[in-house]
Amino acid sequence: MKLNSSKVLIIDFGSQYTQLIARKVRESGIYCEIYPFSSRIDKIKDFNPAAIILSGGPSSVYDKDAPLISDEIFKIDVPFLGICYGMQLIAYLLSGEVKPAKNREYGYSKLEIAQKSKLFAGCGDDEPVWMSHGDIIVLPPNNFTVTSKTENGNIASFENEEKKIYGLQFHPEVAHTICGHKILNNFLFDIAEVKKNWRLSDFVEDKIKEIKTEISSDSNNNAICALSGGVDSTVAAVLVSRAIGDKLVCIFVDNGLLRENEARDVFKFYKENLSLNVKLVRAGKIFLSALKGINDPEKKRKIIGKLFIDIFEKEADKIKNAKFLVQGTLYPDVIESVPVYGSSSIIKSHHNVGGLPKKFNFKLIEPLRELFKDEVRLIGKKLNIPDAIIERQPFPGPGLAIRVIGEVTESSLKMLRKADTIVTEEIKKNNLYNKIWQSFPVIIPVKTVGVMGDKRSYESLIAIRAVTSLDGMTADFAKLDYDILRQISSRIISEVKGVNRVVYDISSKPPSTIEWE
Repeated sequence: MKLNSSKVLIIDFGSQYTQLIARKVRESGIYCEIYPFSSRIDKIKDFNPAAIILSGGPSSVYDKDAPLISDEIFKIDVPFLGICYGMQLIAYLLSGEVKPAKNREYGYSKLEIAQKSKLFAGCGDDEPVWMSHGDIIVLPPNNFTVTSKTENGNIASFENEEKKIYGLQFHPEVAHTICGHKILNNFLFDIAEVKKNWRLSDFVEDKIKEIKTEISSDSNNNAICALSGGVDSTVAAVLVSRAIGDKLVCIFVDNGLLRENEARDVFKFYKENLSLNVKLVRAGKIFLSALKGINDPEKKRKIIGKLFIDIFEKEADKIKNAKFLVQGTLYPDVIESVPVYGSSSIIKSHHNVGGLPKKFNFKLIEPLRELFKDEVRLIGKKLNIPDAIIERQPFPGPGLAIRVIGEVTESSLKMLRKADTIVTEEIKKNNLYNKIWQSFPVIIPVKTVGVMGDKRSYESLIAIRAVTSLDGMTADFAKLDYDILRQISSRIISEVKGVNRVVYDISSKPPSTIEWE
């Protein structure tokens, strides 16, 4: 093992949990990166990892186009941990045998320890674990020991202690695997002997120095940043502002698709609480006009994205000596831009407005591109950004346009804003805002019959969506108390003109998404 390295490399085979593995490694104080399975062996060696983790994935190792990697990788003298598909790949590449299971193992299972292992130190003999696979290993590679099985008698883990190659059929990175964090730490610290080297306090200091050096090399240099009111762009702007002050000019575009009084309140907050040099551009009428008659959610997203870029470009041209463009790009944005076989198909365009056009000829400053969302929130706290911004629930880039199912109109936005205010007030009143990932109303293009004031009504339907999640990749509906749901429903029907029915969405992700469009 290369003792001068304290980095972990994760090879991605298309698992929805790959980013979660990386977050767990970071939480343990170790820097890690994710490479696609197609990365060259030379590139992997150049990263100089102290350990390598092979992620899961939706494929079978026997598929015609299965994502494979050369067995040359095992000549790199570091410990390996294969998770789910990663374990099956180890078996396949090292002459074990994998075959389809008669019944897919999905969800909870009991892990029955068959052999003492450093990997399971501190865990119980029958730990609950989370399974998600359609193939099973029926024969481990030569010189590998089976260390645990499932309730069904299937191989759940194996290892070659001498070569420090380990495999887990279950997912230690998910919260459902109770001892998962312990297992990962056993691999990282006891087996791979990786040293902690990842502290966010050091990151802030180093990044401010780096930005100051890069932008201030020429006293005439200025930077611009598109602010959305969300966590990512705000933290990026404050970080750069700490380095160069008012030489950073922020542009906040009010697209008319924001929540009640949001543009006014957020702009005031930026000026008074964060001392940012920010310009507010009101463009609501332009966006609403462009969305007239548009029902398709993808078309809505594209229209909003293009308009935002056009408006931002015009404003950017007015700023003298603007040579740098600051963006709140996060590490998931970076790795998702690299195609990985087996990754999810495009379900919808990304909620956030994507990268700005290269024709701007600006030099990009992306101070958060190494970080995950939870790390960005911690950075924000270290920068003393108030919780009013840091603890905000995620809000989609296209705003309320994708919470109005079908055509976006002024009247539908008016109803949705009032309903959104009620949902937020009730969730906060019950101290649930920071416990719920997202909570919001959606207007459905369906009218229903009701009785209001002893008269027949035929008015709009609103659905309430509230989900719990660790990272937004998977989510479950929030089990809100019936009294809270009753109060939300009662207030919306009483206070929002044009609504006579409220329903609650109890679907999970997957198979549903968090947003409706």
